[in-house]
Amino acid sequence: MALFLSKSGKHLPNLKRKFGFLRTINHLSSWSSCFHHQTQPSLSRIGRIPHGVVCNMPTLFSFRRFESSKPDYQLGSLHNDGGGDPQVLNFPGGKVKFTPDLKFLSDYPEERVHCYRVLDGSGQTVSSNFVQMDKDVALKMYKDMVTLQTMDTIFYEAQRQGRISFYVTATGEEAINIASAAALSMDDLVFPQYREAGVLLWRGFTLQEFAHQCFGNKYDNGKGRQMPAHYGSNKHNYFTVASTVATQIPHAVGAAYSLKMDGRDACTITYFGDGGTSTGDFHAAMNFAAVMEVPVILLCRNNGWAISTPVSDQFRSDGVVVKGQAYGVRSIRVDGNDALAVFSAVHFARKMAVSESRPVLIEALTYRAGHHSTSDDSSKYRPIEEIEWWKEAQNPVVRFRKWLEGQGWWAPTSESELREYARHEVLQAIQVAEKVDKPDLAQLFTDVYDVPPSNLIDQEKSLRESVERHPHEYSH
Repeated sequence: MALFLSKSGKHLPNLKRKFGFLRTINHLSSWSSCFHHQTQPSLSRIGRIPHGVVCNMPTLFSFRRFESSKPDYQLGSLHNDGGGDPQVLNFPGGKVKFTPDLKFLSDYPEERVHCYRVLDGSGQTVSSNFVQMDKDVALKMYKDMVTLQTMDTIFYEAQRQGRISFYVTATGEEAINIASAAALSMDDLVFPQYREAGVLLWRGFTLQEFAHQCFGNKYDNGKGRQMPAHYGSNKHNYFTVASTVATQIPHAVGAAYSLKMDGRDACTITYFGDGGTSTGDFHAAMNFAAVMEVPVILLCRNNGWAISTPVSDQFRSDGVVVKGQAYGVRSIRVDGNDALAVFSAVHFARKMAVSESRPVLIEALTYRAGHHSTSDDSSKYRPIEEIEWWKEAQNPVVRFRKWLEGQGWWAPTSESELREYARHEVLQAIQVAEKVDKPDLAQLFTDVYDVPPSNLIDQEKSLRESVERHPHEYSH
């Protein structure tokens, strides 16, 4: 900082004049009301920000916030007729009461934050406090959950057969995928991790498109540049998956700020695992979202494991939900294996995010019933009996099906027909995608530079020479 100031000293007088000008504006009565209000609601209360109206954008300026650093007696509030309390001081951030007790906050609550649930393990409703859905939506949710389950099984087998190089499943987390997607608007922007293929499936991404991406052929939206299961679709407002952990969280928050500035009737949603909350990106994004009051839903799939690292080795807090409160973000813990609970939580979270312009954190408790990916063998670090228990006793697809049957919307005789159809469609998509040519090698070097730099030209030349020397190693 000292070096910067020494080199920038000649600019400081200009900066001082600019700040002086802003201070002058700040004290003009016609402008002061824009930045200083005794009881001014936050942006989340006054709605969207119209373009070109500087007065309605106090979060872009810091003057109003500095006012809160003045103690009450300086503002004269302690000298009001009986209205002041000498045991209260308006510290930066708000009023705080004094106490004579030397007491530290507990490092862990006596009771964990409760988990919102609608359906019990047998598919029976245990609460009437949920969003009602019509038959068509419920049936589509179930069919998509079965399709996702089937797709995961077959693509996983395809990887084991050497037909694709990598795959990651959503086994045990189908309800989080499909139910959350069903509660969103198509205008909402999705920033996924890599276990949310069901969200894209719900939005209309076809099984054939999934297969094209996994095989990296010329019809793949990513032109074969991404790992399998790293989907992306502009058409479906689904940002491309990145392998790097949690980098999508600040992206989602930044995009939500953009939606707010544009006055859009939409929000962003970002998905991440419990391991993602152990990154700096998560904490920076949470704080930014809270301070700037942006319409974003932060959905954590707390499935107990960050690859082979259990949550007990990641944090000592009561899961993830309490981290939201620490940052000033409205939060809820929900049963991630309960489709109705997830649907209801995301429905109301979206409503709050859009109408009040506020972030909402959802911690969905679930269990990763499959391996982390095809590169993992989870039996090496957790009991097989534990995995099987979750697959059987807490299966979100089975639980939702039982509820549908109770509603009279699904017959057991339809089950085998649905699963056979889904299996046929997935296998057909694989057979088609497998026969499609790979993208031309030139696609590796496009879409970044308008005019390719010399080093990139040299790399392309070197690659083509290598292909010519070893034609049997390449499909081109």
